[in-house]
Amino acid sequence: MKKTLVLVFLLMLSTSLLFAQAKHVGRMTKTTEKSAIHTPSQDEPAGLAKIYSNLGKSKTDRYLDTNGWTVNGPNASGFNGNYQWFGMPFTPKSDSHVSQVQVAVEWVAGGNQVNLNLYSDSGGVPGTLLAGPVTVTNLGTFGTCCTLAIANFPSTAVSGGTQYWVVANTPTSGTGSDSWDAWAFVPALYLQSFFSNQNGYWIGFDAATAEAAGAVYGTIP
Repeated sequence: MKKTLVLVFLLMLSTSLLFAQAKHVGRMTKTTEKSAIHTPSQDEPAGLAKIYSNLGKSKTDRYLDTNGWTVNGPNASGFNGNYQWFGMPFTPKSDSHVSQVQVAVEWVAGGNQVNLNLYSDSGGVPGTLLAGPVTVTNLGTFGTCCTLAIANFPSTAVSGGTQYWVVANTPTSGTGSDSWDAWAFVPALYLQSFFSNQNGYWIGFDAATAEAAGAVYGTIP
């Protein structure tokens, strides 16, 4: 199974801007690096603890800026009315309160924005909305590093040892429904989850070498 996933991943990356939809693997977007000079990412939030992070430790090497999971609205050009949202799982080590997320979602085309949300888990996929949406605009350009999309939430309680999700999505109509973004990778093999109107429900899957990059901050009593 692992060899099959890796083969699928390599085949999908052979196209410069990818639209192909596998049954149980989300759409990916690929580009070339637009600048060899990396802009340092924003600072970690002062006064908040790190609840979860898979971001690179260097502020100029936070994530892989040429490959990402597609996040698009139904009016994004080239998708024929189909859309996809994406979720990154995280599990707090202890009871905490989430106040901010920083994720590597970058702009590709259309409306330059994304909605970020916190969800509970339901059998390995996003379940109930806990906080959000928070609309983040002026995203970094896909193919550059290392600007992060940052959303602040009202303090939201999460339980230690329980899985939760940071979800990136778009409106289904109106402003932002034409957005096409990419959630950049870090190299890993982890559970991911995506939603598309073609399926009509969230699907969880193991993503070979393609974990969505991000961090969760808050307070830990």
